Amino acid sequence: MSFVLPILIGLTYAALMSLIPEPHRRRFNAVMVAGAGAAYLSGGGLGGWEFPFTALVTYCAYRGLESWTFIGIAWLLHTGWDILHHLKGSPIIPFAHDSSFGCAVCDPVIALWCLRGGPSLIDLVRTRAARPRTP
Repeated sequence: MSFVLPILIGLTYAALMSLIPEPHRRRFNAVMVAGAGAAYLSGGGLGGWEFPFTALVTYCAYRGLESWTFIGIAWLLHTGWDILHHLKGSPIIPFAHDSSFGCAVCDPVIALWCLRGGPSLIDLVRTRAARPRTP
């Protein structure tokens, strides 16, 4: 069960982001991943290493303003940071011990969606539903 909910959260995130038209969707996601990159700054438990990590994700987010690939890379970097925090640091949500683990499961789902170009899942479902079925 600890895998199911984070995966559903990642899919829900992609579905909700699908409501935002392009190019605003890409830019909004660049801002979102920049915020995620700074999530551990106020007490993440990895000391001074939190600052270069935040700078790296911020750079990727900046490049993500024009590139889905960089947004996906930033989410994958955050996945690795979540794993480190789960094993050695503090959880992303202080009162939820396994929150960094959940984030490490959720983030790659979002990253894969981004690396595919952040397509509208709503449009994909509509297109698939409108396609004639072959016998």
